[in-house]
Amino acid sequence: MAEVRQHSDEIRARCKSFAGFVREAWPIIEPHTTLIWNWHLEAKCAHLEAITFERMTPRLLVNEPPGSSKSLIISVLWQAWEWGPCNLPGNKFLSTSYELGNVTRDTRKTRNLILTEWHQELWPMPLVRQGETSFETEKTGTREGVPFGSLTAKRGDRLTIDDPHSLQGAESEVEREKAVRQFIEGGQNRLNDQTKSAIVIVMQRLHERDLTGEILVRELGYEHLMIPMEFEIERRCETVIGWRDPRTFDGELLDTRRFPREAVDLLKKDNDYMYAGQYQQRPAPREGGMFKVEQITGEDGALLVDCVPAGAKRVRGWDIAGSTRKKSPYTVGARLAWLAPILYIEHVERARAEIDIAERLIVTVARDDGPAVKQSVPQDPGSAGKSQKLHLANQLIGLDFIFSTETGTKEDRAIPLASMVNAGNVRMVKGAWNGPLIDEMRNFPASAYKDQVDALSRAFTEISKFIGAPSRRVAGPIFVN
Repeated sequence: MAEVRQHSDEIRARCKSFAGFVREAWPIIEPHTTLIWNWHLEAKCAHLEAITFERMTPRLLVNEPPGSSKSLIISVLWQAWEWGPCNLPGNKFLSTSYELGNVTRDTRKTRNLILTEWHQELWPMPLVRQGETSFETEKTGTREGVPFGSLTAKRGDRLTIDDPHSLQGAESEVEREKAVRQFIEGGQNRLNDQTKSAIVIVMQRLHERDLTGEILVRELGYEHLMIPMEFEIERRCETVIGWRDPRTFDGELLDTRRFPREAVDLLKKDNDYMYAGQYQQRPAPREGGMFKVEQITGEDGALLVDCVPAGAKRVRGWDIAGSTRKKSPYTVGARLAWLAPILYIEHVERARAEIDIAERLIVTVARDDGPAVKQSVPQDPGSAGKSQKLHLANQLIGLDFIFSTETGTKEDRAIPLASMVNAGNVRMVKGAWNGPLIDEMRNFPASAYKDQVDALSRAFTEISKFIGAPSRRVAGPIFVN
């Protein structure tokens, strides 16, 4: 008996960490599947554990490829760990997915694990109510599983959302926006305590304006754990708990045992659009992007440069917005440098600001650039635009600047620059601003924001006067598959 008790004590000790619990519980719940442990599993466990012990915000957004054990860890094992080893049997879990079958599957797995002799012996926990999608402990802890569309009928201390979109639903603008609205308006208030109760969302990306995209655009305060299949150094994920993607070189795989290189290459070959979103967590428009971004960066970032050689001519183009709301556009100043035969994207200044702050930003950046850099500023039509032009012009005295009204769409204005990019004649200087710009260019014109591209387009219209390049629509294909 003493030997059995010692063995049980050793298991309980290993299960004090969530990662330890996952390792111990895996063969109980998945006896026919060998657990292949990897750093991405450790990462999910560490972030969920930090929520449980209140070491980080109780809002977590996880993006990772299919087949990464996300459902078992987040929708099944986390609850069993909190109820058992953490001695929180009163916690109420609300679990959801776009598909009721997924909800039923994970609720059943959680219940079955808790009812096993292994779990009951280590952490006795009688259930007073049992069902396929709902059960309750004698300590009033509950697990309620509901389809994503029925969230408004329940509340909990833990809301876990596992894949809020179906593949078909994410493709439909109506269905996608409906899912986002259901969460924004009816999901976030399904908590018992808005300060301490947790929301954990796990999904692969299906569209730039899916739920992940909207959460990031609206800046809703979620810690973002983003794990692509292949490492992209400019998108390295780092989080508030001190975790960072441990990979070291572009293209390094997530887990060569689960996903060997041959299998990954087949996935990429089969469907580039699917791979970019679901596996790399950077969804691109299905119709193809206007910019061949790899022509700027190179596959491993090798084409990024440290600086522009001496003797270049420079123009900074501006796109002005006037709001600080979370979904509002940005004010952007993008500086191009031309030194034949290469056009350099040298610097991007980007801020979400009210109009008076935006104007001050333009003046400050222009003065930092100095008179050697021409400033190209858009002028709104009408009297208000004329007043703004006069106001800014007075502050830009001594510098080189031009005002002009915009014509055509942002897409039309971007075509000449896209031609230069796609011909391999554009380079980018390394900087902290590279990542957001690359993402916007890669997804343009379907990107959530178009401000950086529009600022670059304006700068290119002006700098084309130096290089004799066309400043209007040019012949030849721009959209690429």
